Amino acid sequence: MQDGVMQAWLESSHLAGGNMAYVEELFEVYLDDPTAVSDAWRQFFDQLPRDNGVVDTKHSVVREQFREAAKNKLKQAGSSSAAAPDLKQVKVLQLINAYRFRGHQHANLDPLELWKQPQVPDLTLQYHDLSKDDYDTEFNVGSLAVGKETMKLGEIHNLLEQIYCGPIGAEYMHIVSTEEKRWIQQRLEGVLGQPQFSKEKQLKVLKELVAADGLEKYLGSKFPGAKRFSLEGGDSLIPMLKELITRAGEQGSKEVVIGMAHRGRLNVLVNVLGKKPADLFDEFAGKHANLKGSGDVKYHMGFSSDFATPGGDVHLALAFNPSHLEIVNPVVMGSVRARMDRLGDSTGSKVLPITIHGDSAIAGQGIVQETFNMSQTRAFQVGGSIRIVVNNQVGFTTSKREDTRSTQYCTDIAKMVQAPIFHVNADDPEAVVFVTQLALDFRNTFKRDVMIDLVCYRRHGHNEADEPSATQPLMYSKVKKHPVARELYAERLANKGVVSSEQAKDFVSAYRDMLDKGEIVVEEFREMKSHSSDWSPYIDQEWDVEYDAKISKERLQELGKKAATVPAEHKLHSRVAKVYEERLKMAAGEKPADWGFAETLAYATLVDDGVHIRLTGQDSGRGTFFHRHAVLHNQKDASTYMPLNNISDNQGPIEIYDSVLSEAAVVAFEYGYATAEPKSLVMWEAQFGDFANGAQVVIDQFLSSGEQKWGRLCGLTLLLPHGYEGQGPEHSSARLERFLQLSADHNWSVCVPTTPAQVFHMIRRQQLRPVRRPLIVMTPKSLLRHPLAVSELDEMTTGVFQNAIGEIDNLNAKKVKRVVFCSGKVYYDLLQARREREQEDVAIVRIEQLYPFPAEEVAEILKDYQHVKDFVWCQEEPQNQGAWYNSQHNFWAAIPKGANLTYAGRAASAAPAVGYLSEHNKQQKQLVDDALTIK
Repeated sequence: MQDGVMQAWLESSHLAGGNMAYVEELFEVYLDDPTAVSDAWRQFFDQLPRDNGVVDTKHSVVREQFREAAKNKLKQAGSSSAAAPDLKQVKVLQLINAYRFRGHQHANLDPLELWKQPQVPDLTLQYHDLSKDDYDTEFNVGSLAVGKETMKLGEIHNLLEQIYCGPIGAEYMHIVSTEEKRWIQQRLEGVLGQPQFSKEKQLKVLKELVAADGLEKYLGSKFPGAKRFSLEGGDSLIPMLKELITRAGEQGSKEVVIGMAHRGRLNVLVNVLGKKPADLFDEFAGKHANLKGSGDVKYHMGFSSDFATPGGDVHLALAFNPSHLEIVNPVVMGSVRARMDRLGDSTGSKVLPITIHGDSAIAGQGIVQETFNMSQTRAFQVGGSIRIVVNNQVGFTTSKREDTRSTQYCTDIAKMVQAPIFHVNADDPEAVVFVTQLALDFRNTFKRDVMIDLVCYRRHGHNEADEPSATQPLMYSKVKKHPVARELYAERLANKGVVSSEQAKDFVSAYRDMLDKGEIVVEEFREMKSHSSDWSPYIDQEWDVEYDAKISKERLQELGKKAATVPAEHKLHSRVAKVYEERLKMAAGEKPADWGFAETLAYATLVDDGVHIRLTGQDSGRGTFFHRHAVLHNQKDASTYMPLNNISDNQGPIEIYDSVLSEAAVVAFEYGYATAEPKSLVMWEAQFGDFANGAQVVIDQFLSSGEQKWGRLCGLTLLLPHGYEGQGPEHSSARLERFLQLSADHNWSVCVPTTPAQVFHMIRRQQLRPVRRPLIVMTPKSLLRHPLAVSELDEMTTGVFQNAIGEIDNLNAKKVKRVVFCSGKVYYDLLQARREREQEDVAIVRIEQLYPFPAEEVAEILKDYQHVKDFVWCQEEPQNQGAWYNSQHNFWAAIPKGANLTYAGRAASAAPAVGYLSEHNKQQKQLVDDALTIK
């Protein structure tokens, strides 16, 4: 409102003394929802005094302002005001607002009509001092988007029931943004709760329900008792997904990534993605292709295809996933982010993530909160996602709400990011399609998550061999009598004259005929084009494949100088400035390189070659141990500068983000990213190595076995700080033993580098070698600044990563009586102790890559020690941890025949390390003595 118009409005009778009660009531409505009052009142209330940015809800200051305004009016008018406006008008606005806030609690959502929500007093006329006696009275409808300014109360009330208490229950008033709330109101209220669809659209939806029901019945009869985690009861998921994909394509999306658990997965594979029914039937029959690896059950498998839309073909990818519910969701987000980056899409307009949840799982699994928390952050945002809950109101055998969650709805978790939540009755497919359109349009408009709660039921048990009536007798007595959604919708369309019962039966027969033929049943299916990066160079590659690692000293020095140069106006912290001064000396060859500089050099060489690098972790910009300093913070204005992003004009991008405080979701996200983009170097760094515990599901179910189960290659690198410096049980061990226990089939490499040159070569090898398997690195802590853990530039310009390193002191091999194998920091403890003792009869061999074990390299090193009979494995970890139990078979195989192998290290322990520094030092001295003392 223009200032002049506002002034004229203020000078009207609105604020006269007799209107005070009216104004205060109106103010209450405004506090609940600013969109509920007229623009004039909203602007007036917006100008009221605020307490810390919030209107003073104690009303003391507000009332005083109202009184002052009223006094001024009286003085100007010289008499009392005109009659006060009808207070019932405000009550009507409050009623409208109540339906917007709480109408969903009276919505008709449950197809079985078992879900009885408590009566809400706010939704009664009496609560607002109204009654049916007022039905014929005309009232202003405020911001109710029904196309009229005034209506009779009876009409208003009926429309509110129709819009907010029908088959759609909309929760959106928790959203702070007035713009977003108004957008939803316009869309919901504009159709008066009754979306209209063309006959063509209705028939399409009916055919999709026929397909959803038809596949399940076909599988049930052809493979009775087989587990298929049927969609029956939630059939509307199929038209929902097809509408999402079609509309996304219309609006410019090029790719859609879907993540879902078991329920309905086979149906989605066949009826949405276009998997051949014949292929699915073969899997039921136990047939499979002669592929490498273990394979997986059919309801874990992914699929890719193209789907025709009016806006062009859309590439679909259904993510592979294990039985750990919800863990696939951040994997999907990571895959989407990789595709966005590849397409130059910073907003998510070209790639759409869809995640499908179970009602018990979404409320019960903490990974959901982690993924929501990531959704708007720089490192992990994907422009919003569509989250669908297949809400069959029972989790395996648990159906009591008070046993599955502590909230009213399973979707309440979405409120933490102010996502709108649309509950919809799955037996009303037109309401489902409307909500689907609404959700996608909101996501694409505001780039935020949206939740659709598809309230349905489960026709069978958790799986088809389960007996659900044993634990849900009332529910399943209803389920047995309840018609399927296809039948209900066919009858509805028949009553409207859209389709005859004969036509509806013909649709069923035609779909069954297609299944009998075993061919693709999705009309929109198209042969897949090349939408992803080319993985062909990385398929069937062995670890020892050759690659070009050469780099000149001149280029290395030039890159080192660029990586250590900071603009003069960017004022560094004094300690950081010292680090960069030292790095310039290292680049010039005046000082040997430390760990941080060598790592930085590796990144600089790769980005200079055009490689994209992505590194995330809770403190990865600086580095937990103050060693990396890749992101530099200006001490004057807190701006940041990344030297690695200023290497050359045509360099590859490098992204280094301090991540949200999460391990599981972040590692899953990075796994998803790495599985979608082979050309990028993707890395995650733990704050401390044992924090990887929080991501154990991702490590077990995806990282270690994804290639074996699903043929999914992934080059993700985990940097896990590991080393015993007396910091106690929690921050000493990255649990090396767990990674070694999972090592098989050349599934990944596990490395423990001990020099800056080694970390330089290791990082470059991970990217340059045409192999895309995970790299697990036990990175150091104290070695980051250890005086012996340094390397000359020449060590980086020549050679490659050494999987094993032999003795570096000039010992006479013939005099050696014992050879000590070790990995990691303990090497320097052994080296220093041996030098102090001036001992020349013990050689030390470092195993820098524990898996795959470098048998050939170790054999070459041991050529000079074939006479030695005394071999020792020395480690800092307790005997039942570290490498001893999982790698000693490799050590035994490496030593000469007849030689003996013994252990030097801490005794077995339930805890990774002791908590007392004095005890730690005592143990450390003892294990070094045990390794070096020949008895």
